[in-house]
Amino acid sequence: MPPFFAQSPEDMPTLEDFSGRSGLEFMQDQLAGKLSGAPMAETLNFRLTEVRDGQVTFEGVPQFNATNPMSGVHGGWYGALLDSVMGCAVMTKVPKGRIYTTLEYKVNITRGLKVGQRVQATAFVDHTGHSTIVGRGEIRDPSDGRLYATGTTTCLVMDAPVVG
Repeated sequence: MPPFFAQSPEDMPTLEDFSGRSGLEFMQDQLAGKLSGAPMAETLNFRLTEVRDGQVTFEGVPQFNATNPMSGVHGGWYGALLDSVMGCAVMTKVPKGRIYTTLEYKVNITRGLKVGQRVQATAFVDHTGHSTIVGRGEIRDPSDGRLYATGTTTCLVMDAPVVG
């Protein structure tokens, strides 16, 4: 069983891991621990917690290393969390033999987070086309539902490179 988060390049999913299964199967296998997650998620202290067709949830807790000079949680932490969760929701719609990349994403921070505050980020796919997939996400406090940030993404879907 691979580590939950990749610890070296050898732990990272291979091209065969991507091209040999649908995006939904890939995300389900990552949640089940059959494939390692991104090392960045460990660094920024968030993790995949739920996978459905067109919907993914992460949980995270910003730590001191995610603060800006004013001791607030840096906007990049919100952006990395939303880009990750929205991209993973998009991945659930990518057919076998295809891959995706983010074309653009936008983040709106509505309320400041505190260091050590647990949040839940959920993303949904709004449109699945042949070459683009559009999604949206939000960061909320799981205990009271307070909204901390929203985001949108547009991703490009393309053929996976040929393995072999």
